[in-house]
Amino acid sequence: MHDDIARQILSELSRLATAVEALGGPEPGTNNFDSADCFLWSAERAHLAPVAKPNRIDIGLIKGVDHVRDILFDNTRRFGQGLPANNVLLWGARGMGKSSLVKSVHAALSQTPGLPAPLKLVEIHREDINSLPTLMGILRAAPARFILFCDDLSFDHDDTAYKSLKAALDGGIEGRPDNVLLYATSNRRHLLPRDMMENERSTAINPSEAVEEKVSLSDRFGLWLGFHKCNQDDYLEMVNGYAAHYELRVDPETLRSQALEWATTRGARSGRVAWQFIQDLAGRLGQSTTS
Repeated sequence: MHDDIARQILSELSRLATAVEALGGPEPGTNNFDSADCFLWSAERAHLAPVAKPNRIDIGLIKGVDHVRDILFDNTRRFGQGLPANNVLLWGARGMGKSSLVKSVHAALSQTPGLPAPLKLVEIHREDINSLPTLMGILRAAPARFILFCDDLSFDHDDTAYKSLKAALDGGIEGRPDNVLLYATSNRRHLLPRDMMENERSTAINPSEAVEEKVSLSDRFGLWLGFHKCNQDDYLEMVNGYAAHYELRVDPETLRSQALEWATTRGARSGRVAWQFIQDLAGRLGQSTTS
């Protein structure tokens, strides 16, 4: 009788221990900075998950943005060499290669011989911005230099996560670690919807002060790199660059006419549209676009 009661108590205690462990969430992962050049931040586990095969293209295939490409490349090169560099906001037209450029610049520079420390790329999701202090605490003492990359960053009404980003960029008593930069892409120059800013101005006693805190977020980025819609010549240069790189078997005139027709049906010209056309063309030709 006593044995049955004891077993029942032990069983209940085991179930209780399991429930308590579940409430605590998953255990933190072990971070191995030598396991990869690119990582994906998991805020829930405070873990940097290595990315074995990053999704990126050769920097030579990114056309029509030569000026901003050179600025970003130089800023990243100086950071990799241990020299002063700026946080960067890449903003502007959709599909013009903002995120592709960040990943390609890192790929081009991470293998540079003679760097004082390895250059790593860490992607953090927009939803995990509040975990930036934790992430920076992990990276601060790491034997590498890190570019934190947040793609499609923006903030909506009643969203207070931007305060965590402001503090992480250059605020707080510790400040941003010397071995960390933040690169973000956005379709919005000030990371906030225009109607949100206008509403703040129209309802505040002091309109300029009402939006100053929110607008000042973008000021934390030392470099603003603008991406604008491309013209027809730039679009065709992108198409020709992809076609030559993947050695697609198509004559130049056919390539031009089909590329223009594709852009017309999409109602836009951009690097993304050019790539989507190349994917369609390669499929019809029975060729691969896998490098």
